[in-house]
Amino acid sequence: MPYLDRSGTRIYYEVTEGPGGPPPLLLSHGYGASARMWRPNLAALAADRTVITWDMRGHGASDSPDDPEQYSHAACVADMAALLDAAGAERAVVGGLSLGGFVSLEFVLAHPQRVDAVMLFDTGPGYRSDQARQQWNERAFKTADRLERDGVTALGGSAEADYGHRSARGLALAARGMLAQRDGHVIEALTSVKVPVLVLVGARDKPFVAAADYLTAKVPGAVKVVVPDAGHMSNADQPDLFDQAVLDFLGGLS
Repeated sequence: MPYLDRSGTRIYYEVTEGPGGPPPLLLSHGYGASARMWRPNLAALAADRTVITWDMRGHGASDSPDDPEQYSHAACVADMAALLDAAGAERAVVGGLSLGGFVSLEFVLAHPQRVDAVMLFDTGPGYRSDQARQQWNERAFKTADRLERDGVTALGGSAEADYGHRSARGLALAARGMLAQRDGHVIEALTSVKVPVLVLVGARDKPFVAAADYLTAKVPGAVKVVVPDAGHMSNADQPDLFDQAVLDFLGGLS
């Protein structure tokens, strides 16, 4: 299995080869998922360009370091840049679902010169309000507490089998350090995003429908797509419609 060594922390990734030419697509998963969540979409998306998927630290087959300081949005952004370096890619289209979309926004703000476009799936922009941020963080911290008490089963369903998680502690640390929000710098910087942006959301993902409307209003030129009969995991609920929306967006890039 391919791993990237990040100062002793191994980051698992997969490269699905597509046609040469266009910059690759770097896809980041949501909290509690892993690179496996993109399996329903890889065949279609890799027909357009190479696709890189990966497991965030604490998730899936990636390592779970003991130091809480190693779990942060900044660490995710640095991991993403290192993945592109390992793939020999100066630039990429970056995209992700939920937390993966948020760190994709973080990435374009930190490395605008390396991004051709951004795709945000069922993603929120963070919070300007301290109170709203605190409420979100309280939910994230409760998720961490459940994981430490009950193990990976606290995520519900068959997350351990579906996503290959190896460490409930890693997921708990990721909830406290990566799922939690620290400030409003991303939501405050949305108007500075200058690359094409796709905002896609499942019609049944009610909290994130409002977030999609906000992102579309604030990001210059953002294109919004609502996927019918899909919830938060829009890529898995309606893979054909999801794939077509992504391919249409990618096809329109100059």
